[in-house]
Amino acid sequence: MDWCPVIFHTTATLIEFRDLFTEHPLFLIGLLLLLGYLIGKLAARLHLPEISGFIFAGLLVNSFTTGIVSHHMNASLHTVTEVAIGFLALTIGSEFSVRKMRRIGKDVATITAVHLLGTFGVVLLGCMALRAVFDSVALGYPYSILLGVIACATSPAIIVAEVHHMRAHGRFIDYLFGVVALGDAVTVVIFGLAFTLVTNILGAGDSYSLLHKSLFEILLSLGFGALCALPLNVMARRIRTHNELMIVSIGFVCVTTGVSLVLHFSPLLVNMATGAVLVNLSGANNLRVFRAIEPFTPPIYALFFVIAGLEINPAVFVSGTALAVACSYMLLRGVGKCWSTSLGCRLRGIDAVIGRNLGYCMLSKGGIALGFVLLIQTSPALESLRGDSGVSLVLASLVNIVLISIFVNELVSPFFLRRAVLKGNRMEA
Repeated sequence: MDWCPVIFHTTATLIEFRDLFTEHPLFLIGLLLLLGYLIGKLAARLHLPEISGFIFAGLLVNSFTTGIVSHHMNASLHTVTEVAIGFLALTIGSEFSVRKMRRIGKDVATITAVHLLGTFGVVLLGCMALRAVFDSVALGYPYSILLGVIACATSPAIIVAEVHHMRAHGRFIDYLFGVVALGDAVTVVIFGLAFTLVTNILGAGDSYSLLHKSLFEILLSLGFGALCALPLNVMARRIRTHNELMIVSIGFVCVTTGVSLVLHFSPLLVNMATGAVLVNLSGANNLRVFRAIEPFTPPIYALFFVIAGLEINPAVFVSGTALAVACSYMLLRGVGKCWSTSLGCRLRGIDAVIGRNLGYCMLSKGGIALGFVLLIQTSPALESLRGDSGVSLVLASLVNIVLISIFVNELVSPFFLRRAVLKGNRMEA
C-alpha cells in the first residue's frame, strides 16, 4: 500500500482543521491564554518565572516551529499587544508623582544619567573590540553606536508584570520604576539622534528631517497624553462605584492608545504622560483609577508575552558566529547596566543593597528594542544603502544580534529580576 497519498491527505485535513479554528481571533486568544497558563504553571513547578513559560508557549506554537499559529494570524493579535502597552505605560507613568519625585527625583535623574552613559559606553567600546575577534562580523563604530543605544532600552512589561505578581512595593520599587520610565523616554530621544548621525556617517543622505520629525512626535505624544489625563480626572472625581470606574478607565486607555496609533504618536509616551499627570492632579482620588484596572491586567500581560513568543524565529540561533556575537553583546549590556547603575547609586549615597541589585532588574529587553529594529529594517533613510551587499550584510547581522538578545533576555531576565527585588527590597519587609 502506498502511504504517501494517505499521509498527504491526512496532513491536508489537519491543516484545514487547524485553519478552521485558529483563523478566528477569539478562538486563538482563548487557545493562547490556556496554553500560556499551562506552560506558565509548568515553568513555576521548575522554579522558573511564569513569564518565561508564557514566552515558551508562544514559541511552541508559532509559525517557525509547529506552525499551529501561522504568521499571518499574528496580525489579528496586534490589538492585544497595543492595549497591553497602554496599560503598562499608564502604570509606569503613575510613578512620577511630584511628592515621590521630590523625595527621589534627583536620585532617579542621576542614576538614569549614569546608567545610560555607562551602558552605552561599555557596549560601544565592547562591540568595536569584537571586530578583532569575529572577522566575519564587521561591526564598525556606526553600527556599534546603534547597538549601544539599543542596549540602553529596558522593557517595562516584564518588570511591571513581575512586580505586580510579587506585590512588591517600597523605596527600591520607586527607584526601579522611576529609572526605567525616565531611561526609556530618554533612550527614545537618543535613538533618534543616533540614527540620524549613523545614516549621515554611512552616506545615506540628509536625514535631519527624520530627526526633526522624531522630536516633534515625541513632544506631541507627551502633550497629547497630558491633555488626555484631564477628562479622565474629571470623570474619576464624579464616579463613585468601583465597577463603573473600571469600565471608564479601561475604555479611556483603549481610546487614547487607538488615537495615538492613528495619529502616529508613541502609545508608550502618551500613556506614560497620562499616568504622570493623572496621579499629580489628585493623587489620592486618581489612585482609584490604577486600582480599578489592576484586576484586568493579568490576562492582558499573559497574552502580551505569549504573543512575544510568536514573533521569535529559532533560525537566528543557527549561525554560530551570530550567536557568539549576540552572547558577547548580552554580556556587555548586562555588565554595563549593573556596573553603571551601582555607580549612580553610590554617587547619590543610596543604600548599597539597592545599588547592588537595581541593575539586575533592568536586563529585560523587548518592545522598545523591537521598535528600533523595525525602524532600522524599514527606514527610507537607509534605502539607498541596501543595494550595497556589505552594508546590507552588517545591518542583517545587527538585527539578528538584537533579536537573539531580546529572546534570551525575555526568558532569563525574570529570574534575575525576582531575586534582585527580593534582595534589594528586603529593607521594606
